[in-house]
Parts: sequence; C-alpha cells; structure tokens
Amino acid sequence: MSEDLNKPFAGVLKTVGFDARFPNTNQTKNCWQNYVDYFKCVKAKGEDYAPCEQFKFAYTELCPPQWTEKWDEQRENNVFPGLYERPAKEHH
Repeated sequence: MSEDLNKPFAGVLKTVGFDARFPNTNQTKNCWQNYVDYFKCVKAKGEDYAPCEQFKFAYTELCPPQWTEKWDEQRENNVFPGLYERPAKEHH
C-alpha cells in the first residue's frame, strides 16, 4: 500500500476537463467522440504517440465499460461505424 502512495498522482482524483463542444450534462456524445478520436489518433500516429492518451483517458472516464466492450468487439469485426472508411473509388 505504501508503494502506491509514492507514485505520482497516487490518491489524487482526476477527471476529464470541460470540453466546450459538450456543454450539457449528458456526456454520451463526449464519450463517443473521445473513443473514436483515440483510435483515429492511434491509426494516424501510432500507439506510442503520447497525445493520443488524452482521448483514451477521457473515454475511459466518461463511457460505461459495457459500451466500450461492445465497440471494441465491433472494431475487431470491422463493423464499428465510427471508424468506417469508404473504399477508394477505382479509376477505369
């Protein structure tokens, strides 16, 4: 237990900061957008790109685990609508 208290931020509660795009108390859209933004960021910049972690922190704080588990399953099956990319048009 004492080891945990020596870690940075041990025992400090932290939550997602205010986002002007989502001023209302219902944070469903905020949850969704941060989940989508995290995976777009990782795809564009790679898993080691630290700024992507802010999106992950936000969605893990805002989203019910049941939602992200379902979305993770949908991503694995390539049916998650938030990351859908249209196939490139073929030029003849």
